[in-house]
Amino acid sequence: MSEKVGNIAGDIWRFLDKNGPISVSRLAKEISVEEKYFQRAIGWLAQEGKISIDIVNRAETISLI
Repeated sequence: MSEKVGNIAGDIWRFLDKNGPISVSRLAKEISVEEKYFQRAIGWLAQEGKISIDIVNRAETISLI
């Protein structure tokens, strides 16, 4: 399971690197994986200090640090 989560974390990182900040809900639609794996991948990136999650116009926005 950790390999799958790691791969999804990589997909998220590459998406953010290419496209810049995006709302968490829109990113989930773009990545299109099971929610539990998406949330774990976000946690993985946050733990590694790779992403920032901020509130922008009442929406959670995720970006690379």
